[in-house]
Amino acid sequence: MPDNIEGAPRNLLFDLDGTLVDSAPDLAGALNRLRAEQGLAALAIAEVKAMVGDGVAKLVERGLPPSGKAAPGPGDRERLVRRFLEIYEARLTAETRPYPGVVETLEVLAAAGWRLGVCTNKPEAASREILADLGLERFFATVGGGDSFAERKPAAGHLLATLARMGATAGSAVMVGDSPNDVLSARNAGLPVVVVGYGYSRVPPTELGADALIERFAELPAALAALARGGPRSPGPAAGP
Repeated sequence: MPDNIEGAPRNLLFDLDGTLVDSAPDLAGALNRLRAEQGLAALAIAEVKAMVGDGVAKLVERGLPPSGKAAPGPGDRERLVRRFLEIYEARLTAETRPYPGVVETLEVLAAAGWRLGVCTNKPEAASREILADLGLERFFATVGGGDSFAERKPAAGHLLATLARMGATAGSAVMVGDSPNDVLSARNAGLPVVVVGYGYSRVPPTELGADALIERFAELPAALAALARGGPRSPGPAAGP
């Protein structure tokens, strides 16, 4: 990697929810409507944030606990996931917005020659629609969703397949995310990883074992420059899922 963000094109992979966009209000709205249909009380947005990051099925599983009843069978789980998607896909960007500094920083990175992609456990079609609705799609060469490939984060194959769509390899790429899955997938794929401190991680960001930790998205170019110079890793071991 060059000493600064100028120069030869490089590749960045971004997580979506909790990294590029704050989607928790819309996710919580959809989940709470599903819970209401099941006779359950609403959850706070902070509670829903702690459930995000492992895909829709896991979010629904976490958001609809059996509450002492027999756990739902596979058919019930599939039905509930489909119903959640029906609700959520009707409100993908009702309240979802990019985090402060995202648009301006992506413009800086793109102008400096970085090629950008999204690697998320959210379904690909929904991810693309969010990016389009928010005016972010122009920045990204591709989107690798949770249903795009045979593997998804934290498996290395998710990142590597997304990079392959970009015509890139792990040796020229950096992952940017907010969760243990992002760090683990980057480690599994052999990529450096930058963690944002404002996301949805259930583990404190300082304990994720990232190569760099930023509190504001606008700090990303400086973090990339520091990584290029062999800057120190942030404290803490890589966290498990």
